[in-house]
Amino acid sequence: MRYLMKRNLLVFFRDKASVFFSLLSVFIIIGLYLLFLGDVMKSNLEGEEAGTLIDSWIMAGVIAIAPITTGISALGIMVEDRKLKIYKDFYASPLKRSSLAGGYILSCFTISLLLTLVTLIFAEVYIVVNGGELLSWTALAQVLGIIILSDFLSVFVLYFFVSFFKSSNAFSAAATIIGTLIGFLTGIYIPMGSLPDAVQTIVKIFPPSHAAMMLREIMMGPAEETVFKGVPETSVEDFQLLMGSLFKIGDFVIQWWHSLLYMLILGILFFLLSMWKMSRKTS
Repeated sequence: MRYLMKRNLLVFFRDKASVFFSLLSVFIIIGLYLLFLGDVMKSNLEGEEAGTLIDSWIMAGVIAIAPITTGISALGIMVEDRKLKIYKDFYASPLKRSSLAGGYILSCFTISLLLTLVTLIFAEVYIVVNGGELLSWTALAQVLGIIILSDFLSVFVLYFFVSFFKSSNAFSAAATIIGTLIGFLTGIYIPMGSLPDAVQTIVKIFPPSHAAMMLREIMMGPAEETVFKGVPETSVEDFQLLMGSLFKIGDFVIQWWHSLLYMLILGILFFLLSMWKMSRKTS
């Protein structure tokens, strides 16, 4: 398993185009933000920390989608191996089916985690360059924990669905659709509170949105306290609901531990589904 994981890592990182396109959605969102989204959002707020608040909001969303966009690119190796029938060579070897799947899963997790950490570093540099502050050690530890859990969930969800693809064309089409929709489903292109109620419900079900919510709460916290100092709590809550740093279902407020539990349960569910899938013989 270790050698297959190493092989997958080498195949992925040797292809510079794969690395670039795995982060393409991140680059697109940042580009849109720099061109016009940022100025529009900042114009609705007052205070010196308003820019930092909105910068933190967009960067939290970017970090939240990175495990998905990088993970699906990493699993492209598995689809390519199917296309070229390379997997038959693996099956002909003494390598166990579980070890083969484990190699793909571990390499996907490693690639996703590394590139998400790169995204985090970029996000922090961007915020500091624009007048913000680095995360505290406590906040950084919380962000890293969310990233690891998000990667765990993303890898097994993606592996389960990608394991059904045998055509690279179909896989590429699916990856393109995911890359296009994920910005909307995590409330990045349009603040969640501005979306129709039905769409908001979909967003609240979408697991990466919960990662985005928790990251926004942590990363926006210090600037939010400054910007909304002396403002009624109801106004602050309205802003949080608008920007997606707080979720409510009816009158029920979703706490951070609800989101963690939801993501963990889904991760375990798709882990079991992936185990079931890899135990079946495939042609």
